[in-house]
Amino acid sequence: MKIKEIIVVEGKDDTVAIKRAVEADTIETNGSAVNMATIEKIKLAQETRGVIIFTDPDFPGEKIRKFISEHVPDCKHAFLPKQQALHKRGRGVGVEHASDQAIRLALQHAQFMESEAVEQITKEDLVDAGLIGGHQAKERRQMLGEKLRIGYTNGKQLHKRLLMFRITKEQFAEALAAVLQEESK
Repeated sequence: MKIKEIIVVEGKDDTVAIKRAVEADTIETNGSAVNMATIEKIKLAQETRGVIIFTDPDFPGEKIRKFISEHVPDCKHAFLPKQQALHKRGRGVGVEHASDQAIRLALQHAQFMESEAVEQITKEDLVDAGLIGGHQAKERRQMLGEKLRIGYTNGKQLHKRLLMFRITKEQFAEALAAVLQEESK
């Protein structure tokens, strides 16, 4: 599988994992120390071939994703569920720990995040669905993020992410129903 866009990853181990799974070029941010020279490379990549941001499913990865998105708009985003990025011996989480299949699937489903979106799903909908507050909210958000392929978010980020990806009420309802069905098993 060949990827046209340049994939932005956090480090060398991520590049190795990406190249093991697909034919692609990468730009490494060197972790959360993203400098303006790297941002300029990403801007050039966006202008010439397009960019897919593919960071680790953790707090530093989200911070890097947000920083790049602020400086380089209109990038695609690929997300891995946290369980698919866990080290086999529990030593951290990262793209470099994912299987080739998980990486290919995440890249196939890379999508644009819209900066302006019409509100379809309200924060009240999220509270009513048990996604904000409550003892199972975190687990539900995690499963919902996997079903919708938007990655894991905390309660505050979920609403924004749903809007940025223009998730419809119907898509939300279907994914939530699947989450609730899995919970009841």
